Order: sequence, then C-alpha cells, then structure tokens
Amino acid sequence: MARYGAKTLFDIAQETNMSSDIYNQSGTIVTRDNIEDVNELYDLAVSRHAEAKTMGQVIKLTDDEVKQCIPIISHALPGVFVSGGAKIDGDKYVNKLINIAKKVNLNVVSQRVSINIDGNIIDGNGNVQHYDKIIVTTGAWMKETLSNLPFEVDVRPQKGQLIELSLNTDYNQETQDMPVLMPEGERDFIPFSNGRVIIGATHENDKGFDLEPSHEIIDDLLNSAKNVVDNISEENIIKVKIGTRAYTSDFAPYFGSVPDYDNILVGGGLGSSGLTTGPIMGKILSEIALGINRDNLEELRKPINNYIKKIISKIYEGPAVLICGHLHFFIRNPIINNYLIFCLR
Repeated sequence: MARYGAKTLFDIAQETNMSSDIYNQSGTIVTRDNIEDVNELYDLAVSRHAEAKTMGQVIKLTDDEVKQCIPIISHALPGVFVSGGAKIDGDKYVNKLINIAKKVNLNVVSQRVSINIDGNIIDGNGNVQHYDKIIVTTGAWMKETLSNLPFEVDVRPQKGQLIELSLNTDYNQETQDMPVLMPEGERDFIPFSNGRVIIGATHENDKGFDLEPSHEIIDDLLNSAKNVVDNISEENIIKVKIGTRAYTSDFAPYFGSVPDYDNILVGGGLGSSGLTTGPIMGKILSEIALGINRDNLEELRKPINNYIKKIISKIYEGPAVLICGHLHFFIRNPIINNYLIFCLR
C-alpha cells in the first residue's frame, strides 16, 4: 500500500498546488555503517524501483556526498539517496485539503458521537442520525467508537514523541529543500524551513493514551541529534510534540465494510505510516462507499475479520435446570447485557 500511497500523495500535492512548506519532494538519504551494507541497501532499492517508479532516482553516496546534500550535519555515513522521498507538514496538509473540500460540499461538525447497535449515529445531543454510509477512521479510538456493536476490535494505541530543533547555521535559508536523513542507529533527521529540524519519532507500545512528555525520551532524541550535529543542546529545542497512533497486533492496516453492517466502513491501524498511506486509504474507502470497484483491492489488505471480529454469545457455564419437564439453558448476551432462555423439550 505504501507505494500507492506515495503516488497518491504526489498527485494530491500537484492537483492542489501545495506549497513546498507543506509537501516537499526533497528526497531521502538512508545511511549505513559500512560500504557492504550500503551496497546491499542499494541493490534492494533498485530491485523495488521496477514496481515503484515514484521512488525516482536511486544513487549511492559517499559520506562526503551525504554531507554535501545536508551541509548542516557534522557527522555523515555513506548511504543511498532516493529522490522520490518527500516530507510533509501533516497539520498544514490536512487543513489545506479540508479548506478545499469546504468550498465544494464538505460540512464539518466537531462533536463527540457514537454508533448504536442498529448502525446509526448518535450525535452529541442524543439524536439518532441516519446515513447511507458511515466511514469511521478514529485511529486508536476505533474500539471505543464501535463499542456498542458486537465486535472485538484489534486496535491499540502507540505513543509517539518527537522534538523540533532550531539550528542557527549559515544554511538556514536552504534547509527546507534538504533531504530527509535516516541515519543507521539514530532517529530520523528531517530538515524544514529556516533551520528547523524534526528529530524522531518514537514508537512506544506500552504507554496507552498517555500524552505527557518523557524527559528520558527527550534526552534520547536530543542525544541522537547530537550524534549527527555538533554544538547543540536543550536550548535548541523549540517544541516537543506527542501524539497517539493506532496499530494492530500484526502491525498491518485494515479497511473495508464492518461485518453485518454494510453501511459502516472502517479504516485504520496505519501506525507511523499514516502520512503516506492515510490518503490512499481514504480514497479507497470513498470509492467503496460510492460503489466503485478497484481491481487490486484484496492485494492491499488482509480480511477485515482479522481485526473486527464478531463476538459470539457464550453459553452460561452454570448448571442446567429442569422446570416443568423442560430443560432450560441460560445464554447471556455480553453486548446488551441480558439473558435469553432457550427451552429444549
């Protein structure tokens, strides 16, 4: 899905005339400690290029050439440059698309809602809203959104933290167009405009929905930056960002119609690939809602039942009772919290 996502991102950026401070195809450099690993990485990239033309040029670089591409770094390793790599300001990207859609036919309602057992929306005022199709993309909160429906949802939160640095260098006017650097053993190093650099982000699977900054993590991110750039300290940190991603037990995304609810479509589990794969997933979900068929749909996903599993009512594990010559079993429905009596003559 990633290669289709990259192409979709590029197409959207072109069609909407996004500025380079929102979407910038400045390329990506992935480095390795030794030349043997660089050669292996290069061969892998070339082999994938045949099916992913959006990768653009694939070029091996020496450590000096890496430093020439990103002159703000002090320490460089040899690596591979992929020209099709891009960096995105997620906030600006989303707001740009929302504002465009508002001018056409989008109505944004910011409200906490739920879905009832009948598959209809219950709005913040308790009113039932009926829609032909409902597309649910609530990320790590998918389980909560579908809590009134008889399903086990395989989605959990993943905490991500990153820091934004301000570097005062002679190249501040050029950092916007510098490639993303993915140095081996370190955090991603992402230059933006005016000497700003993003370091991160982390992938913390055991923190739930915690959004508090961790000093230990911030120190780790800063130390990673120090391994790339000399003479930086806490004073260079201008922002700490913390968020919650959604991931599944096998770290694969999911999308499609909810079992037994044809009017409800879901999509999620994108983890840290959300900026790349989110737009293509949104496009596919809109096509499904409109009845548009896509030939390669099944190669992009696993069965939705792997992640949205229907709960089967369990037989009450107490003793059966004999009443008036009839054998009664008490079966409890865990969703609506009541008891059904089945009578066997």
